[in-house]
Amino acid sequence: MGKINIKNTELVWPDKYDEEGKIRPIDRSGPYPFQIVENINSPRIGTPRKHEQMTLYDTWKGGKAETFEDGWSNKLIWGDNKLVMSSLLERFAGKIDLIYIDPPFATGADFRFRVHVGDEEEEVTKEHSILEEKAYRDTWGRGPDSYLSMMYERLSIMSELLAEDGSIYVHTGWQTSHFIRNLLEEMFGAGNLVNEIVWQKIRTTKSQTSGFGNVHDNLYLFTKGETSFYKTQRKELDPRYVQSHYRRDPKTGRLYRGVSLIQKGKGPPRKFGDKVIAPPPGRHWIWSQERIDEALSKGLIRLTSGGRPEKIQFFDEIEGDIVDDLWTDIYPINSQALESLGYATQKPEALLRRIVETSSEKGDLVADFFCGTGTTLAVAEKMGRRWIGCDLSRYAIHLTRKRLLEIENSKDLEDDSKNYGKKARAFEILNLGRYERQLWQIKTFNQKDEKQVLYEYLAFMLRLYGAEPLSGFSSIHGKKGSALVYVGSIDSPVTIQEILDAISDCKSVGQNELHVLGWEWEMGLNDAIQDIANKEAIKLKLRLIPHEVLDKQAVERGDIRFFELAHFRIEINGKMPNRGNVIPSDKTLYVKLTDFVIPHTDLIPKDVRDNIKKWSDWIDYWALDFDFKNDTFHNGWVSYRTNKNRNISLKAGPYTYKSSGKYKIFVKIIDIFGIDTSQIFEVEVP
Repeated sequence: MGKINIKNTELVWPDKYDEEGKIRPIDRSGPYPFQIVENINSPRIGTPRKHEQMTLYDTWKGGKAETFEDGWSNKLIWGDNKLVMSSLLERFAGKIDLIYIDPPFATGADFRFRVHVGDEEEEVTKEHSILEEKAYRDTWGRGPDSYLSMMYERLSIMSELLAEDGSIYVHTGWQTSHFIRNLLEEMFGAGNLVNEIVWQKIRTTKSQTSGFGNVHDNLYLFTKGETSFYKTQRKELDPRYVQSHYRRDPKTGRLYRGVSLIQKGKGPPRKFGDKVIAPPPGRHWIWSQERIDEALSKGLIRLTSGGRPEKIQFFDEIEGDIVDDLWTDIYPINSQALESLGYATQKPEALLRRIVETSSEKGDLVADFFCGTGTTLAVAEKMGRRWIGCDLSRYAIHLTRKRLLEIENSKDLEDDSKNYGKKARAFEILNLGRYERQLWQIKTFNQKDEKQVLYEYLAFMLRLYGAEPLSGFSSIHGKKGSALVYVGSIDSPVTIQEILDAISDCKSVGQNELHVLGWEWEMGLNDAIQDIANKEAIKLKLRLIPHEVLDKQAVERGDIRFFELAHFRIEINGKMPNRGNVIPSDKTLYVKLTDFVIPHTDLIPKDVRDNIKKWSDWIDYWALDFDFKNDTFHNGWVSYRTNKNRNISLKAGPYTYKSSGKYKIFVKIIDIFGIDTSQIFEVEVP
């Protein structure tokens, strides 16, 4: 390694500098187009072109939107925050007014949390996913070195996304606070440290065998430029302080205290009624003579027993105590709290409310790139801010979606009473989809020849599935036992026609079992193709290629599981769909969910299976788009379970069409693990 040229005090760790002694450039892969997979609380406008797919930027005008009706929809993004933030840079560099992050700072790979199952209050432990395990390995696999590398890269991109007058809050624990502060000072400059905030997160401490109990977290507040928005916050006075410092006026019964009128710095005497009083040596009166005269006329100045003037401050006239950098008045979430979602690290909304109100205004853009259960986003929504949220966990995205939908039923909107009972403003759920997979393919199979890349990809996927390659077929790629195997493309959904071609190949050689592996699937494929396979006497298994395939370490450890696709059945106006074509008696529709099947129950933890009493217990959420236009799913009706209300409606509607014609109904179901299953049904309205 060459000589490292360090000009300022900084943290240094292996891999920060290259062989020439230069800081390694941060890989800002992208930008990649985001795919909008769901629109929520947003009416469909116009009729899109066939196969038209909206992108993240189609409605973004840049700068600050004056209102939410000015083309802006909030963003909830599933994916690796490094890739997500790199892709946001193209349009959002210097545009985000406030960033709050609560990155992982524990040193244990425990991503488990408690979830409810079914209609009852039964709880089970949800184990972490392989993808979340990858995040742990990337963060702590080499100890502090990998943590520093991970945070350095991400904080660097956040500094580019932050507006010049913006602020960033980074929430840390004692394990990492010293690292984080150094990284932030290197990134933003030591002079832009505004505060190190101490939040008391625990109120009772267990007996310790050695050392003092850990009862606080640290939050570092940095600004990017010389100026930033800041609004002073106040809190209720401590009752003990009120009791010791305030007394009651015998005439009015009001509580009051005396406040000093002197400060450091020499100043002249002032007249208090018929007395001229000089301040103590080296001090001065903080009020002018005019203000003193006015206060005297209102009876707001009194003389102490020692003859020193004091201002009378009435308790009922003060706004509260100014909030300082020691936050002891915000309590952590307990298991019985209405906002509790079962995460041990979930932060209270009161904490984020203080941050959002302090460092942003209505209409500002707030971001959280480790959004977890969505506390930042829910608070930003309630307080009239625009927001962008991101998380690696599919289940965290699902919990956040439900939390935002539940806002209209919440009763904690003291921030803006006019918003009570209102739905969350329009928001979108997005991912990087095939672009993330394409990046993985380029890095994994580093070949210039496209045919060679395809060959390497197919061989890799067959090996993961435990199959061997086969040649001589147009639509068959391998064999596993007696079953033939087809592998779907990395950048497009598996279609019904592809499976029909593979079935044809099976029949041509007398094979009666076909396994199809796919990243994504043509809508409505499962039931339709199973009917065809049954008629052709082909045993068909459709298996999902998991996102964890993109993780080299998960592959090396043998952690990859190919689950069969879940499937469901519905009735429309009391009739079973006949190949997706149901003609209702009038223009009003009801859709009833009649069955939901998860084929891979043997791979599900026993404590979960034991709590499943009926098929609907697998379902956590389902939604319908009654007029799907081959564009983006628009959530037109939804039912979901919450911790407070475990019931879920299995009948959707009524929905009345305005005119006759053929329509598509898009049904989306999300199970208790956060995995979605979708189908499209065609109807003809007379």
